[in-house]
Amino acid sequence: MSAMEKLNGKVWKFGDDISTDHIAPGRLFHLRTNLPEMAKHVLEDADPEFASKMSVGDFVVGARNFGLGSSREHAPRIIKLAGVSAVLAKSFARIFFRNAINVGLPVLECDTDQIDQGDELEVDLGAGVVKDVTKGIELTFTPLPPAMVKILTDGGLVDHYKKHGRIAVDDV
Repeated sequence: MSAMEKLNGKVWKFGDDISTDHIAPGRLFHLRTNLPEMAKHVLEDADPEFASKMSVGDFVVGARNFGLGSSREHAPRIIKLAGVSAVLAKSFARIFFRNAINVGLPVLECDTDQIDQGDELEVDLGAGVVKDVTKGIELTFTPLPPAMVKILTDGGLVDHYKKHGRIAVDDV
């Protein structure tokens, strides 16, 4: 993924306090070694139809405190494996935010109140702009630090490490 890439897709809107258990249900813990299978169940406790109806490139849009709960790295990983291009929310749980960056999933903090289920979005990662094509409005998001953009551009922390052979203090 290029830091300047534009992402396009449809919105799947969720509310406040979407937990890692909503994203990666604990009852499916036995699938933790088969993440592609687990991804077929992503967010099913928040919206049972999400995984079967979303399209590659779509956006998950939350409100406050997205990703709270346990530090399950599986949660952002299966969101990415399902094909979600980015998660937008007013705020993220700290561990979820960092795990998302580490697995190469863009997580963008912005005011999501004006974005509705089914809206078409265009997100310009380089410019820090979310355009709601359906409504003809533009929103900005908090820019990610350059080190996080590098990690995302490289596809996640493991790929970043493979590419550069090290993780410098300024990379994290």
